[in-house]
Amino acid sequence: MTSQSPTAAAWSRSKPPLLRFLDNCLNEFSAETSGHVADYIPELSKADPAHFGISLATLDGHVYEVGDSREPFTIQSLSKPFVFALALDLLGASRVESAIGVEPSGDPFNSIRLNSDNHPFNPMVNAGAIACSGLIHASKGDQAFEQIRLALGRFAGRDLDVDEAVYASESQTGDRNRAIAYLLKTNAVIADNVAAVLDVYFRQCAVLVTARDIAVMAATLANRGVNPLTEEQVVTPYAISRTLSVMTSSGMYDYAGEWIYRIGIPAKSGVGGGILAALPARLGLGSYSPKLDKHGNSVRGIKVCEAVSSHYDLHMLNRSDDARNAIIADYHVGKSPSRRVRRPQEREILAAHEEEVRIIELVGSLSLSAVDYVSRRLGGRPRPQFVIFDLHRVTSTTRAGARLLAEAFEELAALNVTVVLSGVSRTSREWDRLREWTAELKNVRDYYLLDTAIEWAEDQIVYRYGGSIDFHETTELAEQPLLEGLTEEELSDLASICTVRTYPSGAKILTAGDPADALFFLRSGAVHVTLPNGVRLATLTAGMAFGEMALLEPTRSADVSADMAATVFETPLKDFERFRQQHPRASERIMRNLAQLLADRLIVANARVDILTSA
Repeated sequence: MTSQSPTAAAWSRSKPPLLRFLDNCLNEFSAETSGHVADYIPELSKADPAHFGISLATLDGHVYEVGDSREPFTIQSLSKPFVFALALDLLGASRVESAIGVEPSGDPFNSIRLNSDNHPFNPMVNAGAIACSGLIHASKGDQAFEQIRLALGRFAGRDLDVDEAVYASESQTGDRNRAIAYLLKTNAVIADNVAAVLDVYFRQCAVLVTARDIAVMAATLANRGVNPLTEEQVVTPYAISRTLSVMTSSGMYDYAGEWIYRIGIPAKSGVGGGILAALPARLGLGSYSPKLDKHGNSVRGIKVCEAVSSHYDLHMLNRSDDARNAIIADYHVGKSPSRRVRRPQEREILAAHEEEVRIIELVGSLSLSAVDYVSRRLGGRPRPQFVIFDLHRVTSTTRAGARLLAEAFEELAALNVTVVLSGVSRTSREWDRLREWTAELKNVRDYYLLDTAIEWAEDQIVYRYGGSIDFHETTELAEQPLLEGLTEEELSDLASICTVRTYPSGAKILTAGDPADALFFLRSGAVHVTLPNGVRLATLTAGMAFGEMALLEPTRSADVSADMAATVFETPLKDFERFRQQHPRASERIMRNLAQLLADRLIVANARVDILTSA
């Protein structure tokens, strides 16, 4: 048997640097004694203020622990992001988002206040969390809490119990949450029995976890919903990206802005003394220390997160040059479609074949190792028909990187996969070589704008699966989403104030900065909407409205031009206002439709943000 050298033996006994750093944090911040243990739930006041545990879980399944990392405590508000993600998957995004907002409230976590729609501001405050529990209860009935408990356990990688004493204490003293719940029922956010919904909520808050558990749970969030220990896909990446988005803006209550500015990691706190932080594609951090500051956040926990983020430069908006960071986003077209507003038949085809268009957004310098990483990622999923490489954020490429990229394109050509490049506008030697090396390939196309590249690929999918894109189709006012729900009489009266106008291809219809004095309903053809700097916001086809922001703004904020000969119904704003006064029901309906259209656009915009922040 070969003996171990003294140096090797010493190395094997030493602590890994990251574990040593967590140990230093534990020792340094144990001296911090400010704050107060939560006592508004009497049972929580029994927590030992000296308890302090830290855990960090990596995405390959390694867990670091120091201090009281195995000390159980109740999850409290740390449950909120996980229950929100569960609700998104169980009930669908439209159902959840129709009842719960996603905006920061700026109020304490237990504020008895709703937004202007009489809905909770977001799922991270008590009102939103109770509404979330209510939605699950409405769907699952008596099994609602068990669904939640099991889901929380899947996030943690083990079965989780309930602290019955804390549950009973919270249930007996939870009058403020009862007030919130009855306010939600009054506004039809909760439809079920309030007591039953609150029982689910009180029980979920009383689930027992440890600092180790919440680090693993945070790592599951950071790992697009895959538990790094069990390798189970707990919830969908869609639910994860939405959850992380709301955690980023609202996870730390009225300290959220300061938190994301200084620490820059999506996080959530709980009055039981826990804080979890999930850095997408990197790690999950969990800490437990019962003493809280005035915002309801663990004093020591915040210091730990500040130290880890600052020492290792982990702010999510400050990226390194690691080869794995060459991909800032990797998604299929269903996650972020083009800005062309599609009609129902086209949407159905694209939804059925969304994974056949894959978009990979690259960033930084494309070195040999970066391109190698990209090429290996290409082999890890079912093969698409189209791969779009967005190069807008690529600052440079080495000769080796360009060569390997060209060879990757050759391999895709052999597999009958079409490569679409966007953002290739540089005149460097390396990019010239890339063009030279790929000149003979028939499967490579080049668009400057990513949106144009996505739109082209979408069109190919529509054509290949029997769809058609008929720009010459003629539509009437009754087919306009903005006018959905209007009666025949109301539509007839509206038509009487419209003038039909025709614009040739390339004609500018609206100019940013001009007075907003008319609405337009596209009858045939196609138009594109662009900002003054040339960025395209949308492409619209027959049956869609533009210039509708005239209902909200006095001047035009974007240019609109005809892609081809276009026929429109033009409605002067002054006449439209008289129509609204004469038909108040129609006016209300139109404004609701406008709100929905704006919300849909915001969802698309948020999808882009989610893709980037979860990359």
